[in-house]
Amino acid sequence: MPRPIGNLETTTDSGTGSAAFLFQPAHLVPFAQAWTWQRCWQERLLKESEGLDSSQAAAVWLLQHPPCYTLGRGASEAHVLFDPDHPPAPLHRIDRGGEVTHHSPGQLVIYPVLDLHRHRMDLHWYLRQLEQVVIDVLAVLGLRGERFPGLTGVWLERCKVAAIGVGCRRWITQHGVALNVCCAMEGFEAVVPCGLTGRAVGRLSDWIPGLSVSEVQPLVCEALAARFGLRWVDSANAAIAEGRGW
Repeated sequence: MPRPIGNLETTTDSGTGSAAFLFQPAHLVPFAQAWTWQRCWQERLLKESEGLDSSQAAAVWLLQHPPCYTLGRGASEAHVLFDPDHPPAPLHRIDRGGEVTHHSPGQLVIYPVLDLHRHRMDLHWYLRQLEQVVIDVLAVLGLRGERFPGLTGVWLERCKVAAIGVGCRRWITQHGVALNVCCAMEGFEAVVPCGLTGRAVGRLSDWIPGLSVSEVQPLVCEALAARFGLRWVDSANAAIAEGRGW
């Protein structure tokens, strides 16, 4: 039987009760727009950090993108199996770690903009926490997520279902997790996902037919709150969100 996140045998020492705005757009969000939102919020937290004003909250976006590809810092175009000048979907080179990945509807993308001063200033720790969020969600769904030593992400039966790549500036994060729920898989055939040759990519609906993003999204909210000690604040109360289409 599925278990509530709070009953999972996991631990966190990331602090308790940190306020965070939660944005969950109902529409598909172009990648460039989501990246702009993250950078704006990162700048806001950087200014707060410089002023030693602890009043500003973190932010998390849970959303879906139209089809596109992203390449991390230093990603090799050898892992892109199409002409980069004529991509089959928009191609973005961005400021996260990792290689190339594909986004499309049915994939839940998780973008936390957090101040790690309030949690732990350790990117290795942060990556493992993001992995654990996914593993916790899979456990609620009755699935056993796995890690592989030396690699970042989460697998089910040797198929990668969650890709993770983050950016961090003075301990303020951006980018995050792409969890394949019920997305079409054809787009992954045009790249070497995450630069991992010979490793399969999967989606949760391969194990739970009919599973939708709308079913997984609240589980992710709960897991993020539990893992990072977050207290969700209604995004309608965020002054920065007014008129910005969050």
